[in-house]
Amino acid sequence: MKLKRLSNREERILLLLKRFDFLTRDQLNRYFRLGTIRNANRVLGYLSDYVTSIREGYQTIYYLNKNGRAHVGCEKIRKRGGHVHHTVMRNEFWLFYGCPSDWKSEIKVSDGKATVIVDAMFMKTLQHHFLEVDNTQPMKENRIKIARYKALVENGLIAQKLGHFPTVVWLTTTELRRKQLQEACKALPSVKVYTVADIK
Repeated sequence: MKLKRLSNREERILLLLKRFDFLTRDQLNRYFRLGTIRNANRVLGYLSDYVTSIREGYQTIYYLNKNGRAHVGCEKIRKRGGHVHHTVMRNEFWLFYGCPSDWKSEIKVSDGKATVIVDAMFMKTLQHHFLEVDNTQPMKENRIKIARYKALVENGLIAQKLGHFPTVVWLTTTELRRKQLQEACKALPSVKVYTVADIK
């Protein structure tokens, strides 16, 4: 099968999907300024040889298929599942925070004694930030993760290495969960908690 030739913008769409795994039509539209919904659908429809889409509620979510992965040299195979919405929330925050260029997803942070897998790490106004996305996991799991952050703070090596302990940023779904996270994070030096409604 002969694949369609791609423009520079279409290549960049595939590269962004390589970097961020799953992006909604609205996220791609905002980043690439595709214009009307009709035009965004037309642009993304043209890429159907390279991307797969899934419908979730009112949104369409795109990810690279086999052709797309081969085109941009991507070895990671994405599959639909419960993690998709978590990834979309994380990517929404990347857009909300002005698309930090040093953004890294799923980073292991360790000082040799305590370890945390951080949903994302980035810089903003010369400060390091750790992002945690709280979508459907039990609050008990969040508290275990917060305890690991506390251990990193107490051990002092991360703050020594970076010059400060990063701000821990949470993105959650409801006001109740915001309050629970704020309470659980009181011992951390710098915390911000957003709900999805705050960043839309």
